[in-house]
Amino acid sequence: MRLLATVATLVFAVTGLGAQAAGPVAPVGAQALVGHKAGYILTLDRVRGTDVATASGTMGYEVTDACDGWAVRQRLAMSITNSDGQEIELVSDYTTFESKDGLRLRFRMKQTTDDAVTSQTEGSATLRRAGGPGEARYTVPKPDKIDLPAGTQFPMAHTVSLLNAAREGKKFLTIPLFDGTGDGGAEDSSAVVLDWKQSVPTDYPALAKLSSTRVRLAFFDRKSGGITPSYEVGMRYWENGVSDDLEMDFGDFVMRAKMREFALYPKKC
Repeated sequence: MRLLATVATLVFAVTGLGAQAAGPVAPVGAQALVGHKAGYILTLDRVRGTDVATASGTMGYEVTDACDGWAVRQRLAMSITNSDGQEIELVSDYTTFESKDGLRLRFRMKQTTDDAVTSQTEGSATLRRAGGPGEARYTVPKPDKIDLPAGTQFPMAHTVSLLNAAREGKKFLTIPLFDGTGDGGAEDSSAVVLDWKQSVPTDYPALAKLSSTRVRLAFFDRKSGGITPSYEVGMRYWENGVSDDLEMDFGDFVMRAKMREFALYPKKC
């Protein structure tokens, strides 16, 4: 899951790494992921500055197996009250279609603040081959073409790479990621893999017997070459691509997202 970067200056610091692999494991592909629908409740975890008094929200995430690709929709809604008592409504709506070979992506994203559109992107992207370069073509906010570097991955392929890294006992992973949430092309993603566990406590029987990993992800602007991430998130991924227990850091405040609704979609392909 790639959360929408609605705001952004974060510090990337993770310690106490102890991932261990049970032995060599064959990598898996897109077929390991599952169609599902999940709903999350967002609560304020901590505040660093004085501008945010309260914050709450919801997030919906839906993955549909369209046989030759994955159709994904993610909708994030937050209500923030500042120290002056002013309430601000933030909404992000993001949809993609990604081919299962990881070479084609269509994307559309719109963000609003109090019903006013503050950011919007739409377009498509292709890679010449797995691990090769490609290009992104935007129609919104303006017609544009941006080259994508070799090694670029799209969101679902990126998730598969993270799961394979965890299964293989890797602790660090760096991959250029293009998801269409911004108009600047690919970002550099840096992941720290914290564990690979055979099972963890969960309220959902469909996940109870699955292995999972906890990761922290940071995303960096390739153009600026800066060392400060533009976005960062931590989460637990089950081996089928379902995620929970998210920590979303928005700079002045941190939100926790807990899954409160979950359903697997039946396989039809």
